[in-house]
Amino acid sequence: MPEGPPTPPSRVADNAWARIRRDLTRPSRSQLLVAVVLLLFGFALTMQLSGGRDERYTNLRQDELVAMLDDVQAQARRLEGEINQLEGTRARLESGAESSAVARREALRRLDALELLGGTVPAQGPGIRVTITDPQGNLSPEILLNTVEELRDAGAEVMELDDRVRLVANSWFASVDGGLQADGVPLGDTIVLEAIGDPETLSEATRFRGGLVATIEGDRVGGTARVEKVDDLVIDAVVDPDEPRFARPA
Repeated sequence: MPEGPPTPPSRVADNAWARIRRDLTRPSRSQLLVAVVLLLFGFALTMQLSGGRDERYTNLRQDELVAMLDDVQAQARRLEGEINQLEGTRARLESGAESSAVARREALRRLDALELLGGTVPAQGPGIRVTITDPQGNLSPEILLNTVEELRDAGAEVMELDDRVRLVANSWFASVDGGLQADGVPLGDTIVLEAIGDPETLSEATRFRGGLVATIEGDRVGGTARVEKVDDLVIDAVVDPDEPRFARPA
């Protein structure tokens, strides 16, 4: 059977647009269902994105935001200094000139840093001393843990409690028989926390709204928190590292 003449392109386009107009003005049931599903999906996604925004900073005062910005800038400067130091060490090692001596000095420097972080040697340097009084016994392990984490975030390198407990990565706090313990050592109604780091940055980290001072002196605890900047702290408490039970050098 002979085929008819081909449909002109212009007529094909007109037919396509006619079908689109018909679908828009008289959508089928399946098209309506798909449209509703897409609408609900878009609404849910929008709500999730808008509700997921970090609102921790919306209620802070200007001076508190400035203090937090100073903390971030101080951390950035520390990281830049470490990067420059590491790049300088790499350049000296790659140059071949006194590479063995440079490698030995770098290994000793890393050993010193690891011993300080691990709490196996005493430490000395500038920092802050925080004296916390808890006459009503409302201080909780969670508050102490949050305090330690906030100071670590602010750049605290070495911390100690009551000249007896060196706070390290695996330190823990608990409430035992109505009293607080840190790494199994009982704490009294007055707790002294010492932290080595930039005194200004660490001090500001304790004073922002919802931070250490506000929590201790608020209704939740009803105590006092005195923060002192110290030019030269001496932290003598050390820990005996546990022998790994399962891990071995690769």
